[in-house]
Amino acid sequence: MSVTWYECKVKYRKIQETGEQKVTTESYLLDAISYTEAEARINQEMAAYTSEEFLITNIKVANLSEVHPVENSDRWFKSKVALVAFDENSGKERKTNIYMLVQGNDVKEAYDNTIEAMKGTTGDYTVPAITESPIMDVFPYFTGEEEQLEQFRVIEKAANADEEVLEESAIE
Repeated sequence: MSVTWYECKVKYRKIQETGEQKVTTESYLLDAISYTEAEARINQEMAAYTSEEFLITNIKVANLSEVHPVENSDRWFKSKVALVAFDENSGKERKTNIYMLVQGNDVKEAYDNTIEAMKGTTGDYTVPAITESPIMDVFPYFTGEEEQLEQFRVIEKAANADEEVLEESAIE
């Protein structure tokens, strides 16, 4: 099942670095199964993000096929990737564009991260454009399984560390 990404614009009072309050409109991205769920989720995310009153001004389906977050990156970029296929019937090359959202600190890093995300691709492709996106943050949908898996990994690491300590004391 493919993921549907929704871009939500939210207007609220934001405290600037100077300490003054300014009304701002920011875009956020989240995945949901409907507009109704997208509205409920952005309300939930923004309530946790700000104690101020906010207004959802727009929700639209984003034309994105994939989202690739990268650690230690603070900006989002929209990468246009042209998949190249050879049409045997007409004998011509055909290009199909897909759009990806990747994180990076600058355009070069976003390009490198796009190439990294495309590594498993078997076909030919080009990256004709990368533009900075107005997206401030991305809220992917978690079923809870991811959190349970992470908790399991923490427990597993602790158990392995305990075993190593026991093995070391048995050797001594």
